[in-house]
Amino acid sequence: MKILHISQCRFYRGERWQLQIDEFTLTEGESVALVGSNGSGKSSLTLALKGELTSAKGTWLSQFTSVTRLSFEQLSAFVNQEWEKNNSDLFSEGENSDGKLTRDVIQESYQDPVRCEALAERFGIRALLDRPFKVLSTGETRKTLLCQALMSEPDLLILDEPFDGLDIDARAALQQLLYELHQQGLTLILVLNRFDDIPTFVSRVGILIEGTLHPLAAREKVLADNIVTQLQHLETLHIEQLPEADIPSVSEDQTNTSTLIRLQSGRVSWDDNVIIDNLTWQVNPGEHWQITGPNGAGKSTLLSLITGDHPQGYSNDLTLFGIRRGSGETLWDIKKHIGYVSSSLHLDYRVSASIRTVVLSGYFDSIGLYQVPGDRQQALAEQWLSLIGISGEQANQPFHDLSWGQQRLVLIVRALVKHPRLLILDEPLQGLDALNRQLIKQFVSILIAQGSTQLLFVSHHAEDAPSCITHRLRFVPKPEGGYGYEQRAVD
Repeated sequence: MKILHISQCRFYRGERWQLQIDEFTLTEGESVALVGSNGSGKSSLTLALKGELTSAKGTWLSQFTSVTRLSFEQLSAFVNQEWEKNNSDLFSEGENSDGKLTRDVIQESYQDPVRCEALAERFGIRALLDRPFKVLSTGETRKTLLCQALMSEPDLLILDEPFDGLDIDARAALQQLLYELHQQGLTLILVLNRFDDIPTFVSRVGILIEGTLHPLAAREKVLADNIVTQLQHLETLHIEQLPEADIPSVSEDQTNTSTLIRLQSGRVSWDDNVIIDNLTWQVNPGEHWQITGPNGAGKSTLLSLITGDHPQGYSNDLTLFGIRRGSGETLWDIKKHIGYVSSSLHLDYRVSASIRTVVLSGYFDSIGLYQVPGDRQQALAEQWLSLIGISGEQANQPFHDLSWGQQRLVLIVRALVKHPRLLILDEPLQGLDALNRQLIKQFVSILIAQGSTQLLFVSHHAEDAPSCITHRLRFVPKPEGGYGYEQRAVD
């Protein structure tokens, strides 16, 4: 029987990262979950378990011969690779500027068309196999890479936050698939930040705290201890006010009686694929909308129309902040009113920048900083960073040295700094631990309570929705294909 055994090991990842594992033993056919907060070292842990980090001391022994690891960082690297290829002439035979097809991504390392089709069917993405990978939604890219990870039939599968970015049905399907793989004898390590995501078939759970993996214990005991700990922490987690807007009078001027968004018979298509079909939607003053629907329904596409990032915004009857699209406005006339965070923005933030620079770029709606911020903006940025536990020299550290969850936290602050008239949060809490999810919900609640900001919120986790939501727009699958729309006020 194969085992993975680690004893008294200390791992280094560059000069800043350190990971301590005193005792960890995994036997073939076992499934375990390892849970840690943002910045605790989860990504380093997955690398160490696969044998990709060198230990300074101790014993590391693995008898597994086919180990596959999947993480958000790998998704980011893959998207970055496609982006770089798109800006060059380095295309493989049969490729074009649309990049690799989804089926080619799944079979990148292991060619088996039959298995590819079967896995795509199980994850509900068979119809996407001949679409370019880069046009898929966040949830669809996650499913694609999960299929890729399973192609070679590994004997040890390490999944870093596998449920983030998946809708309710997809999470349930993945839970069932992992259960079936567990029943078939596949050894699984799930690295998570949500205790609620721990599958019921997992018997042992380990906790990672500030770079130290504590010994695995029975699932029931760990969950019971965690509830007490979380309640103790939440009692001390209370923010009464946020840093001011850059120009205080701006927030007052933003409050008006005009309709924020008006879309008439909206339509977006890609080749012969209709993404949004005949959507009429209006966001009135004081309304805060939650947008729901399955992966790939078109939620993020709708938001990209509003942010001005989708080229078909000009071909639609769309009015934003009282300005009709295509009437001579600039992109910045739109973006100056918007604070925005999404998985696509996270993946797009590829420039080398410090943590402080990322936050300051929120004042200028840029990826990177190309204007000189004022003294007040710099002071306010410091106040925002202190709210998420970053201060002094820490703010000078490279943004990409942070864990994925910490990066997301910084990008949320970037969206909030200017107290925007419209705050668009597309799966904002993805990758955040329980305490940081609660912290961000407090930030949003305080900002909304000030009365000058309206919210569009997307999440596949119902419990993540802030209490200020007044209306819901739901993308509903139609029997004949495509999606219809349900709109209603919240009771």
